[in-house]
Formats: sequence, structure tokens, C-alpha cells
Amino acid sequence: MKKLSFVLAFILSTAMLTGCSSGTNSNSDQTTSASLATDLAENMTAGSSANKTTEAVQEKTETVLPVLSIETKSTDPSVMDFVNEPVARHVAESIASWTPGYTIPPEPYYEECTVTLKDSNGTTLLSPSNAKVKVRGNWTTVYPKKPLRIKFEEKQSLLELNDSAEQKNWLLLAEYKDASMLRNKASLYAAREILSEDGLFAADSEFVQVEINGEYYGVYLLADMQQVSKSRVDITEPEKDYAGTDIGYFLEFDGYYINEDELYGFPLDLAGNAALTAYTGTDEKPTMQALPVDDRDPKKPVGITIKSDIYSKEQHDFIANFVNKTYTIMYEAAYNNKAYIFDESYTDISETTEITPRQAIEKVVDVQSLADMYIISELTCDADIYWSSFFMDVDFGEGGSKKLTFEAPWDFDSGLGNKDRCIDGQGFYASNIVPDVNGGPVGNGEYNTVNPWLVVLANTDWYQDIVRKTWSKAYDGGVFERTFKLIENDKTKLEADFIKNYKKWNNIIDNGDFADELSDPARSCMNEAQAADFLLKWLRSRVDFLNSQWHE
Repeated sequence: MKKLSFVLAFILSTAMLTGCSSGTNSNSDQTTSASLATDLAENMTAGSSANKTTEAVQEKTETVLPVLSIETKSTDPSVMDFVNEPVARHVAESIASWTPGYTIPPEPYYEECTVTLKDSNGTTLLSPSNAKVKVRGNWTTVYPKKPLRIKFEEKQSLLELNDSAEQKNWLLLAEYKDASMLRNKASLYAAREILSEDGLFAADSEFVQVEINGEYYGVYLLADMQQVSKSRVDITEPEKDYAGTDIGYFLEFDGYYINEDELYGFPLDLAGNAALTAYTGTDEKPTMQALPVDDRDPKKPVGITIKSDIYSKEQHDFIANFVNKTYTIMYEAAYNNKAYIFDESYTDISETTEITPRQAIEKVVDVQSLADMYIISELTCDADIYWSSFFMDVDFGEGGSKKLTFEAPWDFDSGLGNKDRCIDGQGFYASNIVPDVNGGPVGNGEYNTVNPWLVVLANTDWYQDIVRKTWSKAYDGGVFERTFKLIENDKTKLEADFIKNYKKWNNIIDNGDFADELSDPARSCMNEAQAADFLLKWLRSRVDFLNSQWHE
């Protein structure tokens, strides 16, 4: 009981947290945070009894998830190294830079395998199929349970995901630092509901049990990969070695762009790193530049990684020029009330008085897609919002829109209260000034910054009108209620599966690899059920706040 009393006191101390946005009502913030903390404390009390009956639950309740089995073709004694040892090279090099004596492990590599999928009753859903499998991801590769990429020899449909689309590439997300294991699934579900209304892509996903060479590896989230495809990001794919610029470009706003081959990344100019005004929802209008202003600025440069295939420097230079000048068009319209347009070759821009600044933006940007992605980003309060996993594309192929389009949201395991961002659910975040992902006080290399794509139009009245209309349609259509229900259902239906997963990894309790990344309430959860309850309470609070601001 001493341990439980300490934990309860620790949780209740989170009631003093006031959220991430300046200008929100502090009394309201403290009340909301206190309510979340108190509710979680009550769950913890109940959970202490639940922990005692974990084995009984496991005996009484059978797992219900499908089983995805990976069998290596090699029988070498060290073959399992492919899933246990690799770490993304740039991550390993970063660790080595501050860890004396650190031995850089192998970078992810493909292993030839066969993949089989069966339902919980043993009925075959996918016969043994040839594939290559490797570890994928960035910092998630340092954990013992690593995310994986499957690349089939032939296209496969899995679990009727994404309307049964057949694809070669599929992902298995480990959800190692999210005790609920539900943040990505819930976020992708809500995003898919919102984006599909506008013909845009968000990954579909479903849980599976994974076995590798007969060894149980836990519960993973099987999901679409972020890639160009008719049923994913549907833009023009060039033929191999085609050098023309009239193709589709799939892009990631990405701090890791500097690790890419020079052909596949480029820096951003951001209208000469012009200052942006954060959107707080109040009279406060703080400003921030998204890129470092000089060598003393601790901010890190963020650029663009080209995620689709290109084959020439001409293509690279064309899309770099288009993206940078499109941002300038957005900035000049929003901040200086000026309309700029491209010439016929999409090379240079010039000012015009023949159209309005809004029309100038709408000629080169799918503004509805940006509003959709803004809502998703504001809803989830992800810690990486300024740094990576923010995707866009433009199609210059035949029939393409030639507009910068925002879609394919991704990577929410640090969001929705798991990290200390908007922990009370209050305040504007995605369009605001945010702390870097390390999350400590500014100084010692840590800093504040913004996501320029989410901030540049945020203070524009007509854009906020689109946001309110889109939010109201989603709210009234039941998108968020269905998302709540998904969390509740999975928490109950998959209880035995989650217990089995954490019996394998024990990473809710043995969480030294990432505990310092977690918010106080998230770190205080002792099992998946408590973590799911905290997630649900946080998300309800977040939806209530945004609805109070945006509902028409």
C-alpha cells in the first residue's frame, strides 16, 4: 500500500499543471487537470486490484487477435539479429556522440522470410507468402520491441485494410512507449474519417499478434505505409529513369532531411525565414522564426525529404523551387495582403492585382487539405509536430492538380497526453509556439519553434472559417464519438491480448528507456487499461476544448 499511496500522491500533484497555451483561463485549466488527475487516481486504486487478478483474466479470456507469423528462410543461429539488433544509423551516430564506448549496431537490413496470417481460430487468411522484413523507424529502433516493415514479393490485401487494397509494403508498429497502444490507431481512425471526406489519404490500421520463427513478439499495429500508390497517396508515379518534372512528388517536412541522399532532400527558405505570428486564440500574438537565425540559435534546421521516386537533379530542383515559392505566396498573402502567382513554367513568381491574396493561395495550395491536417494536428498535440512526419504532395502529372496538398498524417505515439503537451487538453498547440521534442526548459540546446505550414495561415479569418466549418461537420457527424468508442471497445475486447503483450515486454513497468519522455499521468499508469482510460479522458477534454472554440 505504501507504493500505491506514493503513486496516488504523485498523480494528484499533476493537478497543478496548466497546459501548453498562454492566455487560457488558469482556473479552468487547473480544474480540468485536477479532474484528469483525480479520475486517473481512482483508476489506479481499482487497478491495484486488477493487477492481482491479471493471471486469472488471462486464464479465463482467450486472445482474439489474428496471428501474423514471420518465418526466416535462413536457419543461421544468428538470424534473429535482423529484428533484435538494428538501430537507424543516424540515431546510432547521435547516441555515439554523447555515449563514450558506445558500439554502433548494424543499421536495419532486409531478411528473406515468408509471412502467414491466421485468425484467432487458426483459419488461414494469408497463405505463406514470400517477403522481405526489416526494422524501420527512427528513435523507435532503439527499443527492444522494434517496428517492422514487410515488403511482399507480390501485392497482398491484409485484414481488408484500406478497402482491401493490395500492396507490397506494410508496416508493423510496436507501440512500445504508448502504454495504451491506442494512440496511433485512434488518431489514424479519426484522421481517416476527416480526410476521406475530401478524397485524401490516411493510413488504415488494425492490431495483430506477431510471431517470428515461432517466438511470440507481442501485439503490433498493422498499418498502411506512407507511399505513392493508387490506394494510398494517389499521384503520378514516373517510369524508372524518367527525368521530366511532370510527375507527382510526395514530401515530408522533416528534420532528418540532412541524412538523405542529396537528390532526396532540400532545405526550406520559408520566405527568408520571416517571422510568424503564433495563433493562441487570445489577444496574445507571440512571434517566432521557424529556422535558426544565426549560429548561436539552438534551433535545428528543418527541410523537406522527397519520399517518392525521382531520377534527376532537374526534378529535385523543380520541386524545391516550387515548395519554397509556394510558401512565399502563402506568407505574402497572409502577412502582407499581396497576391503572387507563378509563371507558366512554375519557375518564378510575381505580384499581381488581378486576383485576391486568398485566390493566389488557392491557385497553388489545396487549402481544405491544410485545414483537415491542422484539425488533426491540433486534436492530437503531437510533440513531433515541428520536426517530422508531416506530409504533403503535389502532382504535376497529366490531370494533376498542381496544388500543394496535405495528407497522410502519421506518428502519434508521443501525442494525446503521452508527452507533456496540452496535458489538460486545453489551449491551441499546433498553430502555436511549441517546445522541441526533448521537452525540457529552453537552454542547454533545447528550444522553442513552430511548424510553419500550420502557422502561416492560422491568423487569417477566411482560413479559420474553413477550419470551423470542417470541425463542425466532423463533430456533428459523430467522428469523435466513434473514436472514443474505438478506444473503449479495444480496451475491453483486447484485454487478454494486451496482458499477453505486456507479459512479454513488461515495458509499462520496466520503462527506463523512455520514462523521461512521458507526462506525469502517462508515466503513472500501471497497466494498459489505466493507460487507455487516461487517453480517453484526455481526448474527451481535448475535443471539448476545440469544440468550444470551433463549433459553428
